[in-house]
Amino acid sequence: MPLTFTLDPAITPALRDGILDLWTDVSDAGGAVGFVAPVTAEEIRPELVRHLTAMVEGRHRLLVGHDEAGEVAATAFFSFNTHRLMKHWVWLYTVMVHPRHQGRGYGRDLLAAAADEARRFDGIDAIRLTCRGGLGLEDFYGSCGYKEVGRVPAAIRVAPGDDRDDITMLLPLT
Repeated sequence: MPLTFTLDPAITPALRDGILDLWTDVSDAGGAVGFVAPVTAEEIRPELVRHLTAMVEGRHRLLVGHDEAGEVAATAFFSFNTHRLMKHWVWLYTVMVHPRHQGRGYGRDLLAAAADEARRFDGIDAIRLTCRGGLGLEDFYGSCGYKEVGRVPAAIRVAPGDDRDDITMLLPLT
């Protein structure tokens, strides 16, 4: 069954906790979403609070996907540029699909929904995101229409002796 996507949902305690659980589960499953397993919800909470604060300030918007049971199954945060010469594109951060839903095409659905929403944003021509090398994520994003436009070798230190490339991907919306 497909996910139901909502842009800018009301942030209720249940949604907040659902996002926190999703982020924890994705991180613990090896997902490249800013943390390295094992991680606890309490370690992730300050980062989620930063995202939610940015939403209140109008700098971020949230796209959330719920599964058929109403559980938070996927998220992506849009981040708007403040620099006057870069306001024509947005960042996409914290792109996650719950591990129990992997392999069902929900990642593609999430990215398609994000592109559809971004096309409705006034003056937005493209989406940029970064991903961690070594996991094949650039191939996945490439199969969804994104192009690799930059790579910084060994910019992400996952652990001592385990450095990964920081890869920038771009999706033109026009």
